[in-house]
Amino acid sequence: MVAPYTGRCNCGAVSITISAEPVATRQCWCRQCQRIAAGGPTNNAMFLAKAVTITGPRADHAYVAASGNVLTHEFCAACGTPVLGRSNARPQFRTIRLGLLDEGHGLSPAMAIWTDEAPDWAVIDPALERFTAQPPAPAPTPPSSTS
Repeated sequence: MVAPYTGRCNCGAVSITISAEPVATRQCWCRQCQRIAAGGPTNNAMFLAKAVTITGPRADHAYVAASGNVLTHEFCAACGTPVLGRSNARPQFRTIRLGLLDEGHGLSPAMAIWTDEAPDWAVIDPALERFTAQPPAPAPTPPSSTS
């Protein structure tokens, strides 16, 4: 599937439409993500914030991550479904939880990050690019050229 991507939380109160392709797809094994994913990693796609439209009541929780950045996790205020993460270091991006997207989206992680924090029993696909901690920021999107 290609953009636009759509999705919703478990109760349907929050919905999302994304008008562009992701700049990165990641599986995150940091301890904070393990907590929100019941012990496993979160699986995410990073999009430019301007391509993401979200409606519905959300709550959030912010903390200083191991990277030193302030991360904010948003979730449905009604049912608690994880919606996204955002970093003060990369305000131009929204990291959308793949589970929020409608079936058939076709996105999957291309890299595993914070693998040093994965539990001993974790199984990480050997085909994924790996980063033991914070990966470099995705490359900037080139400006559109006009003729």
